Amino acid sequence: MSALDVLLWGVLPYVTIVILVGGTVWRYRYDQFGWTTRSSELYESRLLRIGSPLFHFGILVVVIGHVIGLVIPQGWTSAAGLSEGAYHVQALVLGGVAGFATLIGVVILIYRRRTTGPVFMATTRNDKGMYVVLVAAIVAGLATTLLGAGVIGEEHNYRATVSPWFRSVFTLQPDIDSMAAAPQSFQLHTLIGMLLFAVWPFTRLVHAFTAPIGYLFRPYIVYRSRSVGARSRPRRHGWEGPSS
Repeated sequence: MSALDVLLWGVLPYVTIVILVGGTVWRYRYDQFGWTTRSSELYESRLLRIGSPLFHFGILVVVIGHVIGLVIPQGWTSAAGLSEGAYHVQALVLGGVAGFATLIGVVILIYRRRTTGPVFMATTRNDKGMYVVLVAAIVAGLATTLLGAGVIGEEHNYRATVSPWFRSVFTLQPDIDSMAAAPQSFQLHTLIGMLLFAVWPFTRLVHAFTAPIGYLFRPYIVYRSRSVGARSRPRRHGWEGPSS
């Protein structure tokens, strides 16, 4: 275990968590008006209707796949009757399809943002940097999906290296050796992922933490129609003064 391994896999994860949580709290308290995607549908909707669903549904499946692969131990899926080979097949199929859908979606959104004048004018340097990190994370994720399943290079079971390290971070006992034993492609994907979460609170991606929970508990909106007598009264204009 080298000092660099300790820094990358024993210290940097907690720095990322502090920035993610602290930045989100700060953003919510002091920049609620900026807590938005700054929708540009008014300027262009055709490409948005294609790229946005591809990206959002794709990223949702990707997130679910990461939760299953990183949080659920390998022994649990084996006990449920899912062999390691079958797991890698479904991870390759679902993860590959979702990853490519996410990548195609974000490419369409970037193309739309670059070629639609008003949308491009509303794009900040913050947005451009966010897209660079986001695309890098998606591409690295696709690469590790193909590498992990053995489609490219030698097959690697990340649930024996990356997953134990990920779970150990939250028990405050980081398994640095496991992460250090992972291939460099998985390490690079992890580092890009931590960078993405570190910048998350300070970009438009923060809107992902917003859920309309209050809508479930809001009071009913009561609509009342005007009474027959009110509708039958002649309409008076404001300059005519009050009726006698």
